[in-house]
Amino acid sequence: MKFPKNLKKGDTIGIIAPASPYKAKSKDSLNYELYKIREKIESFGYKVKMGNTCYLSYKGYLAGDDDKRVKDIEDMFKDKDVDGILCLRGGYGTPRILDKINYDIIKENPKVFIGYSDITALHIAFNQICDLVTYHGIMASTSPNWHEFTYNSFKNMIDMKESLNIENPPEEELYTLVGGIAEGIITGGNLSLITSAMGTKYEIDTKGKILFIEEVGEPTYKIDRMLKQLELGGKFEDCIGIIFGDFKDCNKEDDDDYELYDLLLDTIKDYNKPCVYNLQSGHCNPMISIPLGVNCKLDATNKSIILNS
Repeated sequence: MKFPKNLKKGDTIGIIAPASPYKAKSKDSLNYELYKIREKIESFGYKVKMGNTCYLSYKGYLAGDDDKRVKDIEDMFKDKDVDGILCLRGGYGTPRILDKINYDIIKENPKVFIGYSDITALHIAFNQICDLVTYHGIMASTSPNWHEFTYNSFKNMIDMKESLNIENPPEEELYTLVGGIAEGIITGGNLSLITSAMGTKYEIDTKGKILFIEEVGEPTYKIDRMLKQLELGGKFEDCIGIIFGDFKDCNKEDDDDYELYDLLLDTIKDYNKPCVYNLQSGHCNPMISIPLGVNCKLDATNKSIILNS
């Protein structure tokens, strides 16, 4: 896997919206709100270049049509003045453009690429097609509300040299579902996006890897359905360890429904592979940022996650 050049103070971050549009409080406030986002990121010592898609909306839930969103991605990777790319937000849209991207452009211009949620589809594609390490991390739209822990985790991730110890915020416990130790490349992201690519050439490869999964706003019966899809697709059989991240607002619809913890445990316990739950990475604040495509040593018994370049 290719590690992109580390971001440093003074570097230029390009901001793009490859999925849904930025939702301003009103049409009149769009430019002002995007200016405040830019100002906040600049306050951390970076220069900022806003992509065209940051200002676009198409069909209500896309930040510009597919061609415009692809062009913004490719242009930011080709731009020699841009050192890293930060997604504005998630939502929906990246699966629509997977077969439109010129992946040679990404291969020839490796650079830091950051986002989560719907951005998962791009992470998997860039990891597997371009052999590029990418970053499951905070997005530009939340920058005015970045928690100190969240920003420090982001900085630790992009400054990673030889190793990085991943730890929850002090108030959040990491739970062992299945004990043991596993070591391999970490891959994954949002559960809905992982399952949406099943059966396509962009399907996630978990063979010999540690699978990371997070989700937001899905009732437990839908989590059950998506986990079963991964199971039937052999993804739990293929992987060597599992990290369940944050499952914000993933609750029971009825009193008799599965508790999330029990559902996760029942799904993976028979595979007898190291597994932890409640890593605070996903749609949570504070949030842990994780490089994807790097080597990961998961010691589930001792609740330890160490990443190595």
